[in-house]
Amino acid sequence: MAFVFITGSTDGLGRAAAQSLLGDGYQVVLHARSADRAATVGDLASRAAGMVVGDLRSDAETRAIADQVNAIGRMDAIIHNAGVYTERSRGSTPEGHASTLAINTLASYMLTALIERPSRLVYLSSGLHRGGEGSLVDLDWTKRSWDPAKAYAESKLHVVALAFALARRWPEVLSNAVDPGWARTKMGGSSAPVDLQTGQRTQSWLAVSDDPAAMVSGRYWHHLRQEQPAKEAADPEFQDKLIARLSELTGVGLPQG
Repeated sequence: MAFVFITGSTDGLGRAAAQSLLGDGYQVVLHARSADRAATVGDLASRAAGMVVGDLRSDAETRAIADQVNAIGRMDAIIHNAGVYTERSRGSTPEGHASTLAINTLASYMLTALIERPSRLVYLSSGLHRGGEGSLVDLDWTKRSWDPAKAYAESKLHVVALAFALARRWPEVLSNAVDPGWARTKMGGSSAPVDLQTGQRTQSWLAVSDDPAAMVSGRYWHHLRQEQPAKEAADPEFQDKLIARLSELTGVGLPQG
């Protein structure tokens, strides 16, 4: 039975995906930001194949997460679920990066590069990624005035581009991006129109299904249907420039195919 690692799986869509996959008999490795957060998942942790702990704001802790996952063994699939939305200020990580960039973009990139290559990669994006074009001019928000909505949109553009870049570079890996919709999570709020089960379904399906429709790569999904992403995300030149910048910012190179 497949092993699936899910970042940010103590709450929201990540936890819902973990519950769904565990219920279907899959081996799930959970991730929590801290030991205190890990303690909140209760019986979910007792059913899981493992729990890794680390704060994705920190490069050092992100590297430690990768080490913990690799120590458990090779994953069949990884769902890059963790993310933050409107941080009120740019913030500053231990390495000096904007918090939104660090959690949503840099951590996804680093974990992709550092964890033993799985058979499937799934990156959670958002329909808002279409408002994120032009981010490479000032990727880390060191020159622009902080705009939390724009920073979020840019980070979600990055993960779509990363998913598509991996589909090109690692042809043996199925790599896709998902817009789960505006879901009823702490981030989305109680008035959001999408319930947790609907919000988690596509990424869980892409992670484990043998349905021929799921055995594709380099696609952008919304509620089990393929959609067109932002033009920039699908541009190989943009993808390559983004990866070069992420490698520069993190000091982590992306392995070739």
